[in-house]
Amino acid sequence: MRQGGKMIQKTGFIVALLMMATLVASCSPKIYGRLDLVDANLRPVATDNAQGTVVNMMNTTAPLEKASHAAVVDPKGEYTSTKDAIVPGMYKVEASRIGYLTETQTVEIGRFTRKKVEFKLKKIDEGKRKAIEGAASDEDKIINPGEVNLQPPSL
Repeated sequence: MRQGGKMIQKTGFIVALLMMATLVASCSPKIYGRLDLVDANLRPVATDNAQGTVVNMMNTTAPLEKASHAAVVDPKGEYTSTKDAIVPGMYKVEASRIGYLTETQTVEIGRFTRKKVEFKLKKIDEGKRKAIEGAASDEDKIINPGEVNLQPPSL
């Protein structure tokens, strides 16, 4: 009976150890959240989908090789950092998409922090985009090789 009791104790200890290891592994730092595309009145934009929007996570306190990570928004409008990509520090989390205002939030991530960061990117009105000024066509800038007088520099 004594050996059976010791075996059960060892098995229980191993199970507890494995559970703790799993718990610690699941508590690695993580940045995740949701992103919605909205109009100026914060109503969802029905014609656009947030899928493919890039969320950059820049650690302003980490060494350069661990300072940047990016995630892409999935079809449900959600994103998450990949496992072991986030290290403790101060992060600037930035969401950007063409046609929408870029939004940035600052968060602090600890050793076991799992931080939810949500974005509502506002659509840029077509009339408010800056026009590109310059020549109406590239024809004004093209030089005809026959018009260029090439001469060697004089000594």
